[in-house]
Amino acid sequence: MATTSESHQFVLKATCQAGTGIVAGVTSFLADHGCYISELNQFDDQDSGQLFMRARFHVEQGNLTLKDLQNKFPSVAETFGMEWKIQSATAPVKAIIMVSKFDHCLDDLLYRKHKGELNMDVVAVVSNHLDLRPMAEREGIRFIYLPVNKGNKAQQEQALMDVVEETGTELVILARYMQILSDNLCQQLEGRAINIHHSFLPGFKGARPYHQAYERGVKLIGATAHYVTKDLDEGPIIEQSVQPVDHTFTPEMLVAVGRDTETVALARAVKLHTEHRVFMDGNKTVIFK
Repeated sequence: MATTSESHQFVLKATCQAGTGIVAGVTSFLADHGCYISELNQFDDQDSGQLFMRARFHVEQGNLTLKDLQNKFPSVAETFGMEWKIQSATAPVKAIIMVSKFDHCLDDLLYRKHKGELNMDVVAVVSNHLDLRPMAEREGIRFIYLPVNKGNKAQQEQALMDVVEETGTELVILARYMQILSDNLCQQLEGRAINIHHSFLPGFKGARPYHQAYERGVKLIGATAHYVTKDLDEGPIIEQSVQPVDHTFTPEMLVAVGRDTETVALARAVKLHTEHRVFMDGNKTVIFK
């Protein structure tokens, strides 16, 4: 196997109705165009009859560009009625991180980015508070202050979308952003906005959830990273993290454990998304790890 430059590594994601010859059609196309497949996954959803496929490959022979592949692949896709996308496997995903006052998720994401764990370009940090402005600007990241109240919510959400369009943002990360997004904004960001939410059995809503958990004597602290939908905290789940606790944990200790589970779940979800491993499957996700 020949080595290849990063600019010639690609990911194909495709979905269609399951049937005979789909995998052969895709792999034959890639082989015929001098591509080497380094990773190939597929899954048939027995309930919907949909096939999900992800292939990572590089151009081993010739000088095919991303544009060339995108222009040539429809001949295969149309045969099987595919929804598909071919994109660079190595180009950083442009991301906006949204925060309020809690800093742990932002801090963790920036650390992992610096260490090369997350392949993303943070084009801006957006917040409804000024508390984390120094953290963003210390990293040389543009900070955008969009305070939200009952009278300006629509205006500020439009300002956010203006930034998304201006910067070519591909992913919006709600890193403990403590504002409910409107149905309209959720629809515009469908499949490209990830939220992190504490999750317990039972589920505690409202203020001070970890103190509520303490009062009920919980035995597990958890967090869920999911895509944002108009149904609050009920979007398709990407990643979850849990840690056991017991009666010796004070409310403050539970908060600390909660920070850990939130950072881990969110970072894993962002990594999976930026590596183009996640498919939306109705209210669920299909993830090739």
